Amino acid sequence: MKRFNMIDEGFMCEQCGKNVTKLEYTARDHCPYCLYSKHVDINPGDRLNECKGLLRPIDIEKYKDTYKIIYKCNKCGETHKNIMAKDDNIDLIIELSKKDW
Repeated sequence: MKRFNMIDEGFMCEQCGKNVTKLEYTARDHCPYCLYSKHVDINPGDRLNECKGLLRPIDIEKYKDTYKIIYKCNKCGETHKNIMAKDDNIDLIIELSKKDW
């Protein structure tokens, strides 16, 4: 079972360069502007992954009453999922949902 270590911190997005603030209601795990994330965790919040590649958003899936963003690491190729945040760029979320794989 995955352990969740709550780390809600701001950061500078390595993809778009924007300053990303704390989320304040759960852990911030991706940029709300470009939706990219960074491959830093093995289990949520542990910061133990040595990859450190950028996680590119590739798709969306329905999850309970919200959505999960599906990521693929640009460095190692692993896929991950993160729950969409309330302040995410909805236009990018819609674009991801239209992808025809």
